[in-house]
Amino acid sequence: MNQKTICIHGCKEKKDLTGSVSVPIYQSATFAHPAVGKSTGYDYSRQQNPTREHLECTVAALEGGSHAVAFTSGMAAITALMELFQPGDHIIASEDLYGGSIRLFEQINKKNGLRFSYADTSDATKIEALITKDTKAVFIETPSNPTMIVTDIKAVSELTKPRGILLIVDNTFLTPYFQKPLQLGADIIVHSGTKYLCGHNDTLAGFLVTEDQKLGEKLRHLLMSLGSCLSPFDSWLLIRGIKTLAIRMEKQQENAIAIAHWLKTHPKVKKVYYAGLSEHPSYEISSTQASGFGSMISFTVDSEATAVQVLEKVELILYAESLGGVETLITYPMLQTHADLTKEERDARGINETLLRLSVGLEFAEDLISDLKQALD
Repeated sequence: MNQKTICIHGCKEKKDLTGSVSVPIYQSATFAHPAVGKSTGYDYSRQQNPTREHLECTVAALEGGSHAVAFTSGMAAITALMELFQPGDHIIASEDLYGGSIRLFEQINKKNGLRFSYADTSDATKIEALITKDTKAVFIETPSNPTMIVTDIKAVSELTKPRGILLIVDNTFLTPYFQKPLQLGADIIVHSGTKYLCGHNDTLAGFLVTEDQKLGEKLRHLLMSLGSCLSPFDSWLLIRGIKTLAIRMEKQQENAIAIAHWLKTHPKVKKVYYAGLSEHPSYEISSTQASGFGSMISFTVDSEATAVQVLEKVELILYAESLGGVETLITYPMLQTHADLTKEERDARGINETLLRLSVGLEFAEDLISDLKQALD
């Protein structure tokens, strides 16, 4: 079935018998047993809820997986994911990575005995050089946050699979509509469902997706044990948001391409990071492993003063954290998404005083360009 149809109709299994077109919100913490030793299939909503189950089934179908588990946020999903590992285990991660993930790895997981190494994962040889007998996983974002580094998922899987190392891919930026990491050799997919899957900046959610039966059972056990399950109402918001995922991703990408090309022409813009530009170093890989380039753009300007000016002068575009919603947002990574990194760590990643990140929304592209122009001039 085509992804556009899956987005609209979701999971094939219907729990409602009334014919309701909208998936019902089963706002119940617990479910009655029909008899001793018998169950309706639902006992307690921390374990499973019909509304959340419909959402998880939909996300699994979109990703081509057999299991999807929905959490209260993207960070809750990654926190649970790290519980797959034991003290002493080694994980290799993209060096250009969402700051919240780095904070979790460095401030929480390290004290619990996990070890991390970071690499430019666009170069598979740099990953291979870091692999040890204790390496249990490679964790990548592609495109990365915020400098849009693209990693060849298939090339990395060719390193990890023969060694029994898990390949984990954060697919938040492109979503399953544009990129399917499981088909390229990934073992687990991470999503901040808050972003494009929801698409309306009105709730938090996270997902872990796999096609491996045993991994899926482990992830479900972790969700039940840790308790960070997505609520029925938030699950319904995600179901509703996913219905327009395809059309949103297409239009937001169309806007992003127009804006990226315009930014290249402005004298105060020094560099544009967008995987859909032919001069992007991994444009060919993106074209091969994904069906689209998404709508995330980062760009550097000529000075810190110009960056601050843009943030304070934009009118239509909102200066706010997060991404993936219908509204265009602009972010200052050094003060927001990556504020917990040291200046040296940020500088090494190119996250400096002149870098801005743009999440392109659904507004009329010319209106967005006009807003950027007046803010830059």
